[in-house]
Amino acid sequence: MSEPDGTGEESVVEGNSITEGTAAGEVLRSTEPISFYGAVEPDTGEFIEEGHQLEGENVAGKVLVFPRGKGSTVGSYVLYGLAQNGVAPAAIVNEETETIVATGAILGEIPCVDDVPVERLEDGERITVDADDGVVRR
Repeated sequence: MSEPDGTGEESVVEGNSITEGTAAGEVLRSTEPISFYGAVEPDTGEFIEEGHQLEGENVAGKVLVFPRGKGSTVGSYVLYGLAQNGVAPAAIVNEETETIVATGAILGEIPCVDDVPVERLEDGERITVDADDGVVRR
C-alpha cells in the first residue's frame, strides 16, 4: 500500500476486487460491522440502527467503508433494493467482505474492494474506488 508523499500526488491503497466498476465519493466510515437488514432503510438509504455509530447518516452516493458485514442473508437484498431505489452507496470498501455484502454488491452492481484497513481512510475524505483493479485512490 502506498502512502501519501506530501507532494499532492495521488495515493493508492491496494486491496482485492470483489465486484467490477469504478465510483468516486465521500467516505462514510464505520469501525463497527454493518447488518443491512434492519439497519438501513431501503427506500431512503438512511441508517436507522439505534446505537450504531452511523445512526442518522445516509449511505446514498457515499463510499461506505466498514470492517465487514454481519447478520441476516436478507442484507444482500437490502443492498440490491438500495440500488434499485437509487439510494445505494457509490461503492463499498471493507477489511473483509463476507458473502452477504459480496452478494448484495454484485446484485446491486456496486463497486466493492476489500482487504483495506478501515483506519486507512478518513470519514469525509473524497476517494475513488476502482474495483476493476482492486484499488482505492485518494
